[in-house]
Amino acid sequence: MADPIQTDCEALIIGAGPAGLMAAVYLARFKRKTLIVDAGASRAALIPRSYNLPAFTRGISGTELLASMKEQAAGFGVRIVDATIETLSRDDEYFVATTSNERIRSAKVVLATGIVDKQPPLTDWLTAVEEGLLRYCPICDAFEAAGKRIGVIGPLHHAASKALFLRSFTADVTVIPTENVHDPALVAKLETAAVRTTAALAQLQKAGRRIRALLNDGLSSDFDLVYPAMGSEVRSGLALALGADHTPEGFLNVDQKQQSTIAGLYGVGDVVSDLHQISVAFGHAAVAACHIHSSLPSEHV
Repeated sequence: MADPIQTDCEALIIGAGPAGLMAAVYLARFKRKTLIVDAGASRAALIPRSYNLPAFTRGISGTELLASMKEQAAGFGVRIVDATIETLSRDDEYFVATTSNERIRSAKVVLATGIVDKQPPLTDWLTAVEEGLLRYCPICDAFEAAGKRIGVIGPLHHAASKALFLRSFTADVTVIPTENVHDPALVAKLETAAVRTTAALAQLQKAGRRIRALLNDGLSSDFDLVYPAMGSEVRSGLALALGADHTPEGFLNVDQKQQSTIAGLYGVGDVVSDLHQISVAFGHAAVAACHIHSSLPSEHV
């Protein structure tokens, strides 16, 4: 087996979603040697079209946004490696990351690995996402869901808050619990807002341009749109293995400069926040990149 490629950089960014790519653009324009390693699983790639990003008056798909940002970063000299970081460690001065064939030594590391949504029981969920039938972020796109018949699926205590938010946009919202847990007070709160609650979910299936929920009581309901409220898995394992502080859910704890409790290790985007917004990710990235630049030795022309 060949020896791994040895690479040195000032800033290693793990993840090429909106947060990681924005950090790379800033750092490259600060003339910092920046490397991105990306496993190709950005949650943003699943966005059929976003209408709440400034300047994109006709909206933009997640894949279009990522492609444009990668081109921009590459234009400033950022190398983007398609690989998975297998280990991340730290010696006295540097972080050391490894992929299957490369060993990377870096002064600073930006973790921009995001989250993975837990999926509802729908076999062809990816097609439903592409068609806009299955959606995850009412903050992002409830405006486009106005007046639709909407189902919210998940554990009752998760689904209720999302359903109540959506109730401001449509009169037809139904909560479909994924478990047989009854909470009379919460159900009463939903009823007060004219949000229905069904029996527990058995299965989901596509039914033409709608999604059908099959229930444990033998009944079924069809919806124009379904929002899962199943929770997510945070891709923070590399930081946690180094001993970084985190929330019970696995989100990385960071300071006002986006730095974790491990000096030189930063977190940006969904890996540190439960407000999963591209605009938030951009802000995290700018703050982290500026702090990284100011904390590295200066080189004068």
